[in-house]
Amino acid sequence: MSIEKIVMPKLGESVNEGTITTWLVKVGEHVNEYDPIAEVMTDKVNAEIPSSYTGTIKEIIVQEGETIEVDELICYIETDKDETTEESNSAKEKSDIGEAVVETTNEVSMSHRYSPAVLSLSQQHGIHLDDVTGTGIGGRITRKDIQKYIQHRKSSVTEGTTQTEERTSKPVVQPQATQNYEEGYELTGVRKAIADKMVLSTTEIPHAWMTVEVDVTNLVKYRNSVKQSFKDREGFNLTYFPFFIYAVAQALQAYPILNSTWQRKKIVQHRDVNISIAVANENELYVPVIQNADEKTVKGLAKSVQELANKAKTNQLTQNDMTNGTFTVNNTGTFGSVSSMGIINHPQVAILQVESIVKRPVIIDDMFAARDIVNLSLSLDHRVLDGLVAGRFLQHVKQTLESIDENTSLI
Repeated sequence: MSIEKIVMPKLGESVNEGTITTWLVKVGEHVNEYDPIAEVMTDKVNAEIPSSYTGTIKEIIVQEGETIEVDELICYIETDKDETTEESNSAKEKSDIGEAVVETTNEVSMSHRYSPAVLSLSQQHGIHLDDVTGTGIGGRITRKDIQKYIQHRKSSVTEGTTQTEERTSKPVVQPQATQNYEEGYELTGVRKAIADKMVLSTTEIPHAWMTVEVDVTNLVKYRNSVKQSFKDREGFNLTYFPFFIYAVAQALQAYPILNSTWQRKKIVQHRDVNISIAVANENELYVPVIQNADEKTVKGLAKSVQELANKAKTNQLTQNDMTNGTFTVNNTGTFGSVSSMGIINHPQVAILQVESIVKRPVIIDDMFAARDIVNLSLSLDHRVLDGLVAGRFLQHVKQTLESIDENTSLI
C-alpha cells in the first residue's frame, strides 16, 4: 500500500480554480476508483471530483468552502495496490516527469509542505509555521492545526491578562458598547470568479456606451394576446426576453463585427451566433449560452431560455452550457431598471442591456399618445467597435422589434 495524492482536476479549458462545496466522503472511508468524492463549483460549472484510485481516504486537505487552483492537492488516499505494483508505477512516473509523485509517510517528511489555505491563514494571523505542530500525514500542518494554534494563543493572552489584573488590582477599561467591529469575508466560488472577470473586463477593455429608445407597443399587444395560448400549448411562459434575443441575433448577422472576441491583440470574428444570457438560482448568477441563436425562432429561443434557467436553479448547468458565447444580452429590466451600463463579458466585445418596458407619453402626429417604450443600452469595446457600426447595429435591433406585431410568426 502507499499514500497517493488526489488533486483538483481541470474542469474546462479556461477554468483555473474551483471551490470545494461538499465532501462526499470522510477520513477512513473506502472508495473505488472513479467514485465521486467531492462536489466542486467553478465560475462555469458545478461538477463532482472522482477518485483517481481505489483505497481509503487518509486526510482531507481542503475544507468545504475553500477555493484552490487546478492541480493543487485536495486529499490523500491510501491505495490498495501492493508495493511491487507501486514501485513499478513510481519508476514509470520518474521516467516521465523527472520525479516520483508517490510519497509515503515513512519515506518523505511532509512537515514543510503547506496548502494554500494554511499559508493564507498563517499570514493573516502572523503565525510562524515553524511554531506549529502538524498532525497531518508526515507531520504536515493542516488548517485545523492553525485554527487550534490561534485558539490556544487567544486563550494564553486571556489568561495572562487575567493574572495581571489580579496582581495589580487595577480596573480594566472595557470597550464601549457603541463600538462595532466588523469582520470581512473572503470571496469564493462563483462570486470570486465574477469579481476576477469584472476586474479583467474593466481594466483591459476601453468601454463606450450607446442607448436607444424603442417603441414596443405592438410587441406588447401581440405578446399579451398569445401568451396564454402559448403557455397552454408549450407548457411554459412566453416572456418578452426571447423577442429581444431574436432581434439581436438577426442584427449580429447583419453586423458580424459585433459577434467577435478579442484574443491576444487580434479580433476573432465568429460564424456561430452564440448568445450569452444571465440567469440565476437563489444565491448565484450564471451566464449560460444559447448556441446558434440566429437559427432559432422566437419559440425556440423561449424554450432555450426556459431550459437554461431551470438548469441554473437546479445546479445542473454543464460545461457545454457555459462555453463559446460570442455576445451577451442581459435582461436588467427584470429588476425594474430603466437605464444601466453593462460591463462587457470578456473576451466578447459588446453587451446589450434590455431595460424595463414602461408607459411613456410620446408625440405622434402632433398629439400625445401613451406608448410602451424600452431602452436598449449597448456597451462596446472601443478597440474593436466605433460609434458608427454600433449605432447601425442598434438601429437594426430597433427596427426588428418595432416591426413585430400580430402577423409575426413565433415558429
